[in-house]
Amino acid sequence: TSTKMATAERIQLPITGMTCAACVARVEKVLNRLPGVSAQVSLATETARIEVADPGTTVDMLRTAIEAAGYGIGDVRRDAAAEDRRELHLFWLSATLSAPFVVQMALMLLGGHHDVLPGGWQWLLATPVQFWIGWRFYRGAWFALRGGAANMDVLVALGTSAAYFFSAAIVLGWLPGQHVYFEASVSIITLVLLGKILELRARRRTSDALKALARLLPDTAHVLRNGILTDVAANQVTPDTLIVIKPDERAPVDGVVVEGHSDMDESLITGEAQLAAKSAGGRIFAGARNTQGQLVCRATRTGAHTHLAEVARLVEDAQASKAPVQQWADRVSAVFVPVILAISALTGVGWWLASAGLETALLNAVAVLVIACPCALGLATPTAVVAAMGRGAQFGILMRSAAVLESTARLQRLAVDKTGTLTEGEPRVVEVMPQGGTAAAELLRIAASLEQSSGHPIARAIKAHSLAQGIAPALPSDVTSDAGRGIGATLEGARYWLGAPQHLAALGLTADQNRLDDPRLANCTLVAIATPRQVLGYIALSDPIRSTSRTAVDTLRGMGIEVFMLSGDRATVAREIARVAGIESFRADLLPADKVAEIIRLQAGGSLVVGMAGDGVNDAPALASADVGFAMSAGADLAVQTAGITLMRNDLMGIVGAVQLARTCVRIIRQNLFFALIYNVIGIPLAAFGLLNPIIAGAAMAMSSVTVVTNSLRLRRWKPR
Repeated sequence: TSTKMATAERIQLPITGMTCAACVARVEKVLNRLPGVSAQVSLATETARIEVADPGTTVDMLRTAIEAAGYGIGDVRRDAAAEDRRELHLFWLSATLSAPFVVQMALMLLGGHHDVLPGGWQWLLATPVQFWIGWRFYRGAWFALRGGAANMDVLVALGTSAAYFFSAAIVLGWLPGQHVYFEASVSIITLVLLGKILELRARRRTSDALKALARLLPDTAHVLRNGILTDVAANQVTPDTLIVIKPDERAPVDGVVVEGHSDMDESLITGEAQLAAKSAGGRIFAGARNTQGQLVCRATRTGAHTHLAEVARLVEDAQASKAPVQQWADRVSAVFVPVILAISALTGVGWWLASAGLETALLNAVAVLVIACPCALGLATPTAVVAAMGRGAQFGILMRSAAVLESTARLQRLAVDKTGTLTEGEPRVVEVMPQGGTAAAELLRIAASLEQSSGHPIARAIKAHSLAQGIAPALPSDVTSDAGRGIGATLEGARYWLGAPQHLAALGLTADQNRLDDPRLANCTLVAIATPRQVLGYIALSDPIRSTSRTAVDTLRGMGIEVFMLSGDRATVAREIARVAGIESFRADLLPADKVAEIIRLQAGGSLVVGMAGDGVNDAPALASADVGFAMSAGADLAVQTAGITLMRNDLMGIVGAVQLARTCVRIIRQNLFFALIYNVIGIPLAAFGLLNPIIAGAAMAMSSVTVVTNSLRLRRWKPR
C-alpha cells in the first residue's frame, strides 16, 4: 500500500534474494537512508524489522528501495515447501549436467586422460549451468556492485566466470592451450546450490519452535449460546462469549473458567511440566490442552490478542533483533569481500610473475575467490539467536531482544523482590487487628473498599478474605496511589489511608510498636489502615516462600551469580524470608526509588552486569534500571512491559533456565564465529599457495555455512538443567 503510515509504526517485511552478511548490510543501508526509518535485517529469518517515525514514508517507498538494491519483498503466505521443491529441481538439473564432468575427474584420478569429453561437448554442458542455473549469482553481483558493495555472489560469479571464459576461449581457439576447466565452474555452482539448499532447510528448522506455538491454536471453538452448542471459527470468537472445552481439546482463546473442574497441560506455554488444576475462577490460556473434565469458560482475550499470540510476536521481534556480538561480525563482513578480491588478484599476479603460467595463476586465483564464504559469518549469530529464542519460548522464557540474551549470559549479580518472586505471591489474611474502638468487620470493609482497584497480591488477599466473611466493599472515590507507600481514598465522606506501617509517619501518625514487634507476626506482612487523625488497626497476612526458591538461589550461586533481596516489607519479615531462601544480603523498607538506588549500587559504576527480578508496579523502575529485568508473567502489566525477560513459570527457576539458555547460546555463537573464520584462515592461504583445487574450495565454502547452521540447531534440543 502507498497509504501513509502512522508515526513510529513498526512493520516486518520478508526479504528475498539475500545470500550473505553483505546482503544484510546492503538492505539495511538502503532502508536506513529513507526519512525516519530505522531497520534491522536478519539473514536467518530473511526479514526486515522496520520502525518508521516519518508518516510520509510509505510501504511503497520501502519496496522501491529494497528492489533498487536488487532484493525483493516476499509474500508472507508463500509456500515454503514449493520453494524448496523448485530449488531442489534446479539443483538436480545442475547435478545432472555436471555428472559427466564428475565422471571425467574420477577417471583422471584413476590415471586416465585429462579430457575424456571433447571440449565442444564440455562447453555445451557447462553453458546452461553457468548462465541459466547460475544467473542468480550474476544478478546478485550486479546489484551489489551497482550499490557500491560486494557480496558472496560477486565471489562466485567472478570465480566461475574466470574458469568458464578461460576454458571457452581455448575451445573456440582464441587462446592457446590443451586443458579446459569447465568442471571447476559447473562443480562450484552445483556445490554452492547444494550448500544453499542444506543451509535453507536448516535455517527453517531454527524457527520450528515458533511454528509449534502457532500450531497449538485449534481452528474451531465450541460456542455456547442460549444452551445450544455451536462450532465457529476460533478467530471469530469475541470477548465475553461462553465456550466449551472438551477433554483432550486445546483452548481456542484466553478466558476464565465459569463451570467445571479439570487439569490443563500448559507446558508448551509456561514450560511447567505439572498439570494446572482449573475450576471456577481459574485462568486458561489459548493453546493449553484440557486433559480430563469438560470446562465452560468465558472468553477474555481472543484472536491476535491472546497470550499465545503475544508470545509469538515477542519471539518474532526478538529473533529479528541483533546481539552486540553481531556488530563485530557485521564490521568484518563489510570489508571481507573487498579484501578477498584483493588477495585473489595478488595471488593471480604473483603466480604469473613467478612464471607458473596463466592456467596455474588463474586456478589459484579462482580457488581464493570460492573458498571465502561471508555467508557463514553472517549466519553465525542470527541462527543461534533464532533457535534459542524459539526454544526458550517453549520453556516459558520470553526474551525481548538478542541484546538481552547476551546480557543475561554475562549476569553477575541478581536482585530479587520478595512478594510474588521468592514467595508464592498469594498471601492470605491471618488476623484482623482493630484498635481505637473500630470493629474488625468495619476495618476489613474499609480495607477491601480501598483495595478495590488494585491488583497487588495483598489487595487480592484482603478482597478475597472480605468476600469470604460476607462483607461487601463500598466504592471509593478520589483514589490516590503512591507505589511502595500506600493508597488513599474517600469513602462515604471520610478520608482513609492504607499502606505499610512504616509509612504512617508521613501522615503524622505513629505505628503501634507492640504490633510490629509481636513475635507471632514475625513472618507476617502488616498493613495499616488509618484516617488523617488516628490509626484504625492492622491486617496481618502470610505469604509462604516458594518451594523452589532455595534451590534456585543455591543454583544461581553455583553459577557464579550473587543473589540479593530487595523488599518493601519490614525488616523482620524480610530477614526471615532471606534466611529460608539462603540469601545472605537483603534490604528492607525500600520504596521504588530506593530499589533503583540499590540496583545502581550493585552495578558498581557499570562494571558489573546486574539483573532484577520482580512482579509488581513498584518493581518496574528497578526492572528498567537493571541490565536485565526478569518479570513474572502473573505480575503487574507494567512490570512485564518494562522487563527484558518474562518468565511464565513465576518462580526463580525460570531465571536459572534463562541464564543457562543464554550462556549456551553465546557459547554456540562463539563456536559458529570460530567455524566461520577457521575455514577462511586455513583455506585462503592454502588456495593462494596453490594447495587447494577450486572444486574442493567450492565444497568447503558450501559446507562452512552448513556447519554453522547445523551447530546452531543443537539449541533445539536444549533443556533447563
